[in-house]
Amino acid sequence: MLEAKNQLSRLVKAALAGEEVIIVSHGQPRVRLVPCSESPGLRHCGALSGGIKEKERSLIEAAFSVEADHAAQQLMEG
Repeated sequence: MLEAKNQLSRLVKAALAGEEVIIVSHGQPRVRLVPCSESPGLRHCGALSGGIKEKERSLIEAAFSVEADHAAQQLMEG
């Protein structure tokens, strides 16, 4: 569980990429990370072909930053 906490960003990226991510505690599977369902506006092929705006790009990058990992770790530690 501690390892998963320290690797949360990497695990989320893996789940978003389609990998099966299961978090185990004391040898028992406890949690499966899966992407949320898609937005109805993105269900057709090429929905993002025009790219994403710089504002959205910076928000995405911030969500997977070292600082975000540190903040998440602090929240989990209490």
